[in-house]
Amino acid sequence: MSMTVKAYGVTGFNEPVKPVTIQRRAPDANDVVIDIKYTGICHSDIHITRGEWGPFPFPLVIGHEIAGVVRSVGKNVTKFKVGQHVGVGCLLNSCRSCESCKDGEEQHCTGDGKINGGVQTYGGQDPKENFAPTAGGYSQMIVVDQDFVLNIPESLPLDKVAPLLCAGITMYSPLRHWKAGPGKRVAIIGLGGLGHAGVKIARALGAEVTVLSQSLSKKEQGLKLGADKYFATADPETFTTLKGHFDLIINTVSANLDLNQYTSLLRRNGSLVEVGIPEHPMSVHAFSLVAGRRSLAGSCIGGIKETQEMLDFCAEHGITAEIETIPASYINKAWERVGKSDVRFRFVIDISTI
Repeated sequence: MSMTVKAYGVTGFNEPVKPVTIQRRAPDANDVVIDIKYTGICHSDIHITRGEWGPFPFPLVIGHEIAGVVRSVGKNVTKFKVGQHVGVGCLLNSCRSCESCKDGEEQHCTGDGKINGGVQTYGGQDPKENFAPTAGGYSQMIVVDQDFVLNIPESLPLDKVAPLLCAGITMYSPLRHWKAGPGKRVAIIGLGGLGHAGVKIARALGAEVTVLSQSLSKKEQGLKLGADKYFATADPETFTTLKGHFDLIINTVSANLDLNQYTSLLRRNGSLVEVGIPEHPMSVHAFSLVAGRRSLAGSCIGGIKETQEMLDFCAEHGITAEIETIPASYINKAWERVGKSDVRFRFVIDISTI
């Protein structure tokens, strides 16, 4: 039988979040039923509900940084058991047959004619939901196919691990792909929800880590999180001092920056990787790339296997997010504060308050 669940949702673009009820599907033999304990607030939740990333179906229950406890499992489930700590990130399903899926990179699923790509945790079209829009983690519980559920190591507290399901993997994946480690100089643009996780992970990988932030207001915190150096990009001298310095720069901010300034900071064969997504198109002069054989690239979360690898890595190194836990009634205020960069560093909703 389907289940009625309390949630917080949005009825249209630029509308406030408010209490709603939703129906969760009856679980099948391959499903895991999860009681959600905590859900992180990702800036993408806000971009989407403001229409900055194109059309989305409404009403919409958002949230893709989900940490909870297994309530029940289907008869074919072998990976999880009742009471286990588990997580759900940005994906609920994929075609599982395209080249990307076979390579364990479901985030780049191209579809198979039935599924048009990776099914997003909210606002996606999942055949297991009869292609109705999926509902995310601003809710009491969720039903997920076992192949898209993640094991959360017991050493990681559920509230502080929730943001790793998006922010953590968004940073871990490019750091791994571009081989951040000993002897590599890594810069992270922005010290917000994504950036602070990236600093911790890059430091644990053994790289030299520099934060590039508009001002020095978060310098003390950045250094405590593990950054070796911290520079203000509002100071023109920064771009002179650091010219040709970095092997890898990861841009976490969603503002439109002068990319030519930042590519000038790359060493020969260095890469500038975009993980933040500005509302407007970006531009870069070709000379900024051909000089030094530099690359401009992008990265988007990670597949299920890599996300599990990230969680295990964070457990090994004691990495969690820096959070402010809030009741559900505070979500709209939290969104306002995210827009003002007034959070150090991630809001997490206590789902017991719904």
